Amino acid sequence: MNSIQKINFKNKKVLIRVDFNVPLDEAFKVTDDTRIRAAKPTILKVLKDGGCCILMSHLGRPSFEDPQFSLAHIVSELENVLGINVLFSDQCVGEAPTQLAKTLKPGQVLLLENLRYHKEETTGGLDFAKQLSSLADFYINDAFGTAHRAHASTTVVAQFFPNAKCFGFLLAKEIESIDKVMKSGKKPVLAILGGAKVSSKITIIESILDKIDHLIIGGGMSFTFIKAQGGQIGDSICEEDKQDLALQILELAAQKEVKVHLPVDVLAADDFSPTANTKVVDIDCIPKNWQGLDCGPKTKAVFHKVVQQCQTILWNGPLGVFEMEPFSTGTIALGDAIAEATNNGSFSLVGGGDSVAAVKQFGFDTKVSYVSTGGGAMLESLEGKTLPGIAAMSTH
Repeated sequence: MNSIQKINFKNKKVLIRVDFNVPLDEAFKVTDDTRIRAAKPTILKVLKDGGCCILMSHLGRPSFEDPQFSLAHIVSELENVLGINVLFSDQCVGEAPTQLAKTLKPGQVLLLENLRYHKEETTGGLDFAKQLSSLADFYINDAFGTAHRAHASTTVVAQFFPNAKCFGFLLAKEIESIDKVMKSGKKPVLAILGGAKVSSKITIIESILDKIDHLIIGGGMSFTFIKAQGGQIGDSICEEDKQDLALQILELAAQKEVKVHLPVDVLAADDFSPTANTKVVDIDCIPKNWQGLDCGPKTKAVFHKVVQQCQTILWNGPLGVFEMEPFSTGTIALGDAIAEATNNGSFSLVGGGDSVAAVKQFGFDTKVSYVSTGGGAMLESLEGKTLPGIAAMSTH
């Protein structure tokens, strides 16, 4: 399969699976256009070559043709981002889109209605995919956020374009960034895993231990490891039934010569509240009725030093309850450390839910190498799974 850069789309009708699943306010105005902007380079490449674009996406999870999930709401924002008029079809298959696609001229863009108005999208319906494919003569998948789902528009439709398909710029960049961490990254490689639960990260940890040199474990999940080693964690969050698992992970890491770095001190609070009383204590000596909600100053210094030693950095999950301002300093300090390392030539990839929200909130999104747009898809990639949307592009 050729890269998008090498293909000339002159006079081609190109069906592009984008991810326009964007947040809307009460007036149905787009509140965050990140995903629309992310699709722009692929769309503009087709238009500049002299082709036309037929864009398809989902929005939300409608169980019927619910008007609040109509992609009509995002047309004006898409026009703002692209700087051109966008045609809209109030159906994604059938007579209306077929006629609009037929008359589409080079340089024009057509947006189809929400794919998930049809249950065949999520069940991977063959006929539905065939109808979508009939609108165009080339297919581009540029929706990493849904690449882990075997849906009609992300996986099934690709078979109708045996020699006329490619990844868009965004999807290609996502694959390349994950490969840099999992396969081709310069050593030392560091993975930083935060968040509340060990159980949600266990598959990732098992998958990446062979590929990394350092592992920082932070956030709520660190308390399960500390308690498993005999530490006193007060009322801090802990998965009691995962303590043996935590010890197994530490043992496995030691066998593979991966250095594991756990917090050494915390900012503890006497209540889960931004107005709680706080004090810095060692992580294994947290008093009863107190809970660790952020990492402490010694931990920040240790983690900063580890980050600066590493050439390839993966960050997934915050180090504290960053949504509350008093407990955001550990996550901010980590962001600063990663930004510094990136500035000095390291490759840094941020991905997965809360860490993406944190880097955006604190302005680190422009200071790291790459911020992944696909939460679930990114995590499944790190777990070593082959994503259906990616696999479909390499088969005829």
